[in-house]
Amino acid sequence: VQLQASGGGLVQAGDSLRLSCAASGRTSSRYTMGWFRQAPGQEREFVAAISWSGSITDYADSVKGRFTISRENNKNTVYLQMNSLKPEDTAVYYCAALSGLWVPRRVSEYDYWGQGTLVTVSS
Repeated sequence: VQLQASGGGLVQAGDSLRLSCAASGRTSSRYTMGWFRQAPGQEREFVAAISWSGSITDYADSVKGRFTISRENNKNTVYLQMNSLKPEDTAVYYCAALSGLWVPRRVSEYDYWGQGTLVTVSS
């Protein structure tokens, strides 16, 4: 599975952005999809994840209530709607996929990764 993330950019605090992640290749399998981010000098951290059916979602406490993950399986695409952005949200955002039905937070549990898209939030 190949993942292509897009939608990053430079915004001001309080603005919104929507990230997209398009999957290609072996997309017939059922994949949990996740978003992670990595700020300079920091480890990659979990942001949000969604099950194949979309019925299960999980969010990091730092983004809960501001970010929404969703997916359109007929388009092989997952989204991350980011509202009320803060400077501390500045990072490279990565989408990831795992072949399975569980919805984990650990980086090591995801099998496939996109190239990342940079989100910069100015104060």
